[in-house]
Amino acid sequence: MLDNNLKEQVKQYLQLLEREVVISISLDDSENSKKVKEFIDELIPLSDKLKLEEKELKYTPSFSLSSEDIEGITFAGIPLGHEFESFILALLQVGGRAPKIEEAQIKRIKAIDEELNFQTIVSLSCHNCPEVVQSLNIMSVLNPKITHTMIDGSMFEDYVEELGILAVPTSYLNGELFYNGKISINEILNKVTDEKEDLKLEEKPVYDMLIIGGGPAGATAAIYAARKGITTGLVASEFGGQVKETLSIENITGIPYTEGPKFMEEVREHVIKYNVDIIDGVTVEDVVEGSPLTIKTDNGDLKAKTIVIATGAKWRLIGVPGEIEFRNKGVAYCTHCDGPLFRDKKVTVIGGGNSGIEAAIDLAGIAKEILVLEFLPELKADSVLQDKLKELKNVRVVTSAATQSLEGEKVLEKITYQDRNTGEVITEDTAGCFIQVGLFPITEWIDIVEKNSRGEIIVDKFGKTNVEGIFAAGDCTDSAFNQIVIAQGSGATAALGAYNYLMTK
Repeated sequence: MLDNNLKEQVKQYLQLLEREVVISISLDDSENSKKVKEFIDELIPLSDKLKLEEKELKYTPSFSLSSEDIEGITFAGIPLGHEFESFILALLQVGGRAPKIEEAQIKRIKAIDEELNFQTIVSLSCHNCPEVVQSLNIMSVLNPKITHTMIDGSMFEDYVEELGILAVPTSYLNGELFYNGKISINEILNKVTDEKEDLKLEEKPVYDMLIIGGGPAGATAAIYAARKGITTGLVASEFGGQVKETLSIENITGIPYTEGPKFMEEVREHVIKYNVDIIDGVTVEDVVEGSPLTIKTDNGDLKAKTIVIATGAKWRLIGVPGEIEFRNKGVAYCTHCDGPLFRDKKVTVIGGGNSGIEAAIDLAGIAKEILVLEFLPELKADSVLQDKLKELKNVRVVTSAATQSLEGEKVLEKITYQDRNTGEVITEDTAGCFIQVGLFPITEWIDIVEKNSRGEIIVDKFGKTNVEGIFAAGDCTDSAFNQIVIAQGSGATAALGAYNYLMTK
């Protein structure tokens, strides 16, 4: 199960254990229990600080991690794939290594004085799930009143179906639905304490340059600004942006392959090396003209001499009945995250561009049948993807198809579309619908800058908008193409343009 190279890596990590960790395992005679036992048996010999015991736990098969004063973390399933890092971090933290979070977060977690029993349903191919799992594990390590169980949906299919879960991560608190989707540790704390952390924004300086957005464009702008020696801040609802939703990235020069979450974590570390004030978990709501400019957020106001807007883009809606109602109940956007929940079922992909065809290819090895609907008379995806699609026997493509509605009772059950050539309206069964029709800019929150008909902020070759002191970069602008490297380049351009503007004032 663990190859020799991985065992050696794990063995090195386990040298960091500061105290004994007891792995309590709950098994029965099932095949899944045998797999869990095999995983644990391969792990135990890698450190003399790991001890094994049998214990009846709530879920079978599962295992829990405990030490002299910690016993709040359980894994129901085998934490491989994207959850392997979550498992290793949990081992180290239960074994005495301090979690790498801010001191203010630690204080908020330790101050919680009520029993909080979390469980998170995940798929091992989901790159968004680990953030939630790791955050709740940390809370369980730091506060004895908090527990967390990670549940692999593919190993507990009946339980997942009973709960009606069609999207991951899905978290429950004390038996009630807590949150569906990715959520940061600050957002979790805000929900369980009913109050937001006071970031004391009124005490922040007037920044020479404030970047709004934490994706590749915003991060690059922050680096270029800070390197000029000016007071630089970056405010974002979540550092990482849309790139954190991307699994495989193979077109960044000099990096043959990486994954979105890993890449943006490295970008964050790069930004932190410079004197950039990162204000995370804050949503900017408006910008007011003046000298300095006023940035209004959901946590207070900030001031800056110049601004670089780099808020990026988000998934475009198709605007049909049922799209919102069945979100996370059959309507999904990420095949890597939610695809495993539709194993051996019929699903639909809306969109014949690169993202749509890539989604169909990903689903072909999981779902029983895939229906691809494309509005135009032909697919728009690159020929290499179309060639690969033609090799798949369980994918059916319908072009000139206008989606009319998504229907069902409690969950998605049917999709209706119209043949644009004949006018015929067709209804087909579908258990899931992955919408892949592109992105639209996140600019609805600001009105003072000039935008085109698509809502993109119009900028000149220096990244300057029509408003004094306001620049913009990345996917929220009228850039000809939306790519990570293009966003990074435009972030650098906007920062340099804003710096030159500052020098002339």
